[in-house]
Order: sequence, then structure tokens, then C-alpha cells
Amino acid sequence: MDHIKHSDIISQHCCYCNLKLSIPPHAPQQVIICPRCGSQLDDGRSWSLNRLFILSITLIMLAPIAFWQPLISINLLGTQINANVVEGIKLINQQGDPLTASIVAFCAIVAPLLLPISIIYLYFGKCFGFNLRPILLVLGRLKEWVMLDVYLIGLGIAAIKMQDYAKVLLGNGFIAFITMTLISLVILIHLNLEQLWRFFYPKLEQGHEPGALSCQACHYSGPANSQGLCQRCHRPLHKRETYSIQKTWAALIAAMVLLFPANLMPISIVYLNGQRTEDTIYSGVVSLINTGNWPIAVIVFIASILVPFIKILIMVILLFSIQRNSNIDPILRMKLLKFVSWIGRWSILDLFVIALMMSLINRDQLMSFTMGPAALFFGVAVILTILAVEWLDSRLIWDSYGKSKSTK
Repeated sequence: MDHIKHSDIISQHCCYCNLKLSIPPHAPQQVIICPRCGSQLDDGRSWSLNRLFILSITLIMLAPIAFWQPLISINLLGTQINANVVEGIKLINQQGDPLTASIVAFCAIVAPLLLPISIIYLYFGKCFGFNLRPILLVLGRLKEWVMLDVYLIGLGIAAIKMQDYAKVLLGNGFIAFITMTLISLVILIHLNLEQLWRFFYPKLEQGHEPGALSCQACHYSGPANSQGLCQRCHRPLHKRETYSIQKTWAALIAAMVLLFPANLMPISIVYLNGQRTEDTIYSGVVSLINTGNWPIAVIVFIASILVPFIKILIMVILLFSIQRNSNIDPILRMKLLKFVSWIGRWSILDLFVIALMMSLINRDQLMSFTMGPAALFFGVAVILTILAVEWLDSRLIWDSYGKSKSTK
């Protein structure tokens, strides 16, 4: 360490536990891990902006094919019916539920397109002197909302369900959609926001000078400017996120209330030969089991029933542990928080399946499929649980643990 100049060492706070760190120069492929909370501050998988730009252009070119061309097709009553991403959203909106349609559209179209558009904006923005801070902040929040992989699983479930009624064929857009999903995952894996912040705003030095705070938005460590804003991203800078506990509790309580009608009311309604059949989330799982589709039933049960309740339970435990200054291992609590952050997005699976099923058999013939009233409650509950995790400042876990130790 003697050959490393003091000026080369980067000083910052861990944005997850607030530990003061001194990071020596390191290769782009090296992983930087906080020694206290075990969080990865740099995963060593960063790619250059040029490479990300090329992949983003590819995504934009694939999008019209992946979203508008048929993903799967069936032959029902002598008519070929196609299902694509846009058609399902349009049918949900036409049924009179624009909010549910907006949730599906944002997760399946808007967020996946925002990812490449933001990277392309960064690529050209440097040349024209644009303000790139809002774009970098958006990229920092997009990971949880790009759900092409979840939609792909929903596509498989819809195809298996439709096998009971008609022969299912792959559409022209299927390969494009899979390719788009894989490229999006590659971009999210290799997108290193910290390096991008340093590339576009290199003059700001991070340090431990008096009054230094850690920004949760851009992970910059330093004192606030004269307006109380982060010097790098210009977002309001606080010692801890304002009203973090209150906002998280509000989102969780609202989600818990909404999950009751979401699970008790029908989420889908099928008309077959004049007979109306309603399915709740649970009865849908049972019907999959009865038809021998055990693997799909397990996936739907975990994603739509088990995950929302486990997520709420874990978040409630974390909130109580913070407010009661619990001495539960903070590393365990951090792992639980990261776990619920990872699994939460998969609960939206049921809405994607409904959108696809409506595209295929909502034809007002002998067979028709419509969305039940539970879909809206379920979709909003899932969004609220995702927001609850985002709103919880993980540094409060370590604050409460420190208080529990100081009282002994």
C-alpha cells in the first residue's frame, strides 16, 4: 500500500450502512464489497458506454417487432388469433380498467424502452452539454421495473393454459422478444452507474470532510451545497431519507388491505359455451393442478400468493426491528431486505398472463376471457410492496443496531 498515493484513494460512505470507507485504486473488473454489511459497491462487471450504446440501439430496433408482432398464435373455431404485448394492454383498457393497463404497460413496455433511450441520451448528451443528472437518476431506479423476463414466464404460462383449448404456435415476434429480454438483462448486469457518474461529473471529489453525507440517489459522499442539495445529482441531501419509516409503513398497510380483495375476488372470468367460470388466484392454481400442470401451478402459487405475503411479513419484521432498536444481526436483516427487493417484481406475473389470455380468447364468440375485479387490487398491491422496499433507508437498520448496543 506504500506505493499508492493518498490522492488516489477514494473516500466515501457505504450507501447501505453508512460505514466510512477508503477505497484504493482498483481495476474495473475488481469487486468492491463493504466490509461491514457485505453490500457490493462495485460488482466489477461494468461495460463501456460505447458498448452499452450499441446494445441500446439493438433494443430500439427490436422493440417494434417484439411488442407489435405476434408472440404466440392459436387456431380457435377456425380462426387464427394472435397475441402480442400491445394488444393485451389495449383490451384491458377497453374493458374499462386504464389503471391496470397502465401498470402492465409501464412494466412491459415503458420501463424496458426507457433503459435504451436513457443510455442513448447519455451517449449524445455529453457532446451537446445536456443536463444528464435526471437520466442517471432514472437509470438508478429502473432495474426493478424492467420486467421483460417476468413477461416471458407469463407468456409460457399462457401458452400452457391455452393448450387445453387450441393448438399453440410461436409467433413472428417471439424470437425478437426473447432477444430483447436477454439484451436488457445484459445491459442491467453491466451498467455501472457509479462509473457513469464519475465519467460525466469527474471534478467532484468524494471525502470524509466535516458534514459529509451519503446520497441515496447517486451514492455520492460529501457535504450538501448551499441549497442543501447533493453536489453531484442536485437531489435534496439528508442524513437519513425523510419519512422513510412512515412512507414504508403506509405502503405496506395499503398493500395488506388491497391483498384481501385481490385474493378473495375473481381475477379472471371465462365464458365457455354460455357458461361463466370465475377464478380467484387460488382457484386458478387449483385448476392448474387438476389439469396436471404442476410446475406452472407451483410458479403461479409462489409468485402470486406466497411472494406478496412473505414480502409483507419480512418488511413488517424489519420495520419493527428498526423502531424497537432490535439487536437482531443487522447483516441478516440486510440480506432479508435484498431478498424481498429481488423477489417482489415477480408478483406481477399474473397480470401479464391475464393480458395475454385476453388477447387470445376475448373474442365474444363461444369462448371469451375477461379480467376480474381482483386484478386491479392485486396490481396496485404489488406496486406498493415494491415501493415499500425502495422507500426503506437501509442505514436505519444499522442505526437501530447501534442504539441497541449502546443501551447494554
